[in-house]
Amino acid sequence: MFMSLPILPTISTAFIVLSAITVAIGWVQIKQRKVEQHKKTMLLAGVFALTFFIIYVSRTLFIGNTAFGGPDHIKIYYTIFLIFHICLATTGAVFGIVSIVSGLKSNLIRHRKIGPYTSIIWFFTGITGVAVYLLLYVFYTGGPTTSVFKAILGS
Repeated sequence: MFMSLPILPTISTAFIVLSAITVAIGWVQIKQRKVEQHKKTMLLAGVFALTFFIIYVSRTLFIGNTAFGGPDHIKIYYTIFLIFHICLATTGAVFGIVSIVSGLKSNLIRHRKIGPYTSIIWFFTGITGVAVYLLLYVFYTGGPTTSVFKAILGS
């Protein structure tokens, strides 16, 4: 079974999981007032998220996206879930960038205000990202790989 999993989506999903784990570690570190460790861990989380994004965008541009290959009667639910995940990931990315920049610039009022929200959004992004991966490649055989618009809209 594992031999049939696509390499790039598997690697990119691993990076998003690593980013969520490092965000959780960073959260614990700041609660323990380990500021320098927190800073390094959160930057590593950002590197993991950026690595995911680079792999995802590269695959989308050069190979395409994989359409849902599961049963037609649940495709609409998958599509709604995918759109929710994309909105969550986009929001999480924007919050993540603002959190990192505000932390690096020592704008601690903003950083402390949005950091917890960013973490929560990112945890849900990681969870829903893994769910999308499982639905596309593990639970069902992926459909055809095509442009992003055809994969999402099914046309």
